[in-house]
Amino acid sequence: MRAQNPYLRGQVINPKPISGDMTLTELVESSFWAYNAARLKEAAHLFTQKMLEQDVTIGLSLTGALTPAGLGISTIIPLIKAGFVDWIVSTGANLYHDAHFGIGLDLYKGTPFVNDAELREKGIVRIYDIFFDYRVLLNTDAFFREIISAPEFQREMSTAEFHHLCGKYLSEREKKLGLTERSILSVAYRYDVPIYTSSPGDSSIGMNVAAKALEGNGLKIDCAKDVNETASIVWNAKHSGGKSAVFIVGGGSPKNFMLQTEPHIQEVLGISEKGHDYFLQITDARPDTGGLSGATPSEAVSWGKVDPEKLPDAVVCYVDSTVALPLLAAYALANHAPRQPRRLFRKREQFLDELKSAYQKQGIA
Repeated sequence: MRAQNPYLRGQVINPKPISGDMTLTELVESSFWAYNAARLKEAAHLFTQKMLEQDVTIGLSLTGALTPAGLGISTIIPLIKAGFVDWIVSTGANLYHDAHFGIGLDLYKGTPFVNDAELREKGIVRIYDIFFDYRVLLNTDAFFREIISAPEFQREMSTAEFHHLCGKYLSEREKKLGLTERSILSVAYRYDVPIYTSSPGDSSIGMNVAAKALEGNGLKIDCAKDVNETASIVWNAKHSGGKSAVFIVGGGSPKNFMLQTEPHIQEVLGISEKGHDYFLQITDARPDTGGLSGATPSEAVSWGKVDPEKLPDAVVCYVDSTVALPLLAAYALANHAPRQPRRLFRKREQFLDELKSAYQKQGIA
């Protein structure tokens, strides 16, 4: 019957009993058979077997309060160091909370079952079940206002340039405090991984930039440069004969900002392209509400964001990011050798020139 029926050609479900000495890889391979466990196994295979090939440029988008929960230190930094992340789009909030760790401030495990009015009276801030002293915010604000006052910040720049400079100062602060690899911004600075923010004003970092502007500070964020730089990264990856992959953690504005690189290339700049080659998303958002966070890779095809021929290489895993991301990272680190860092931050101007040249050849510019 199996041989005759085309619907019965998949693997027979025959799990190995779980034991105390199983590795993570063995657990995923032998126990994740259906539903979102199966999607997580498919995501692990897509990431390790295709996205991590040498000719693939990987963009990672980050939403949700991941860094306060420690995922920057536990998960994202190891991925950067292994060469598994080439460029990042993040909410400003994730980067702001990331900086707490880099300047030696502490966050604590708490509980969501608490009187928040009492927390406010006691000077405690809550992110669901994470607690920290209100002074953590004040000290982090002071850090950003201090570095933004430095001469090298007194110009217009992309968010990648801004975050690279922030990472430089965080790296120095870590050294002085005797800390090791506590900040994504710091490690991204050392590995030349460009980090963009799709909404620069929508975070405490943006609020401190705005405060300094009231004092006449010369820092200005060039959002147009962000759009063109991110598109040029994707254009270079494809134009040079390689592939482009997106690893979307959550959804929101960073998801759209990463995916819109292809419509910018095709629709706005008029350059012939097909879309991203690999699409991997971890989300808890539903597609039927019409929001971008839950939009499927199939829907993205209609916008030119994803190559329609590559839909089989698209996985959406409906799992809490704080569960799925560490599992995927651990699986990848166990099953794929480190890649040479691409150091894309150093190549931004070259990539922009290439994109501009391709645009001008269309006769539109």
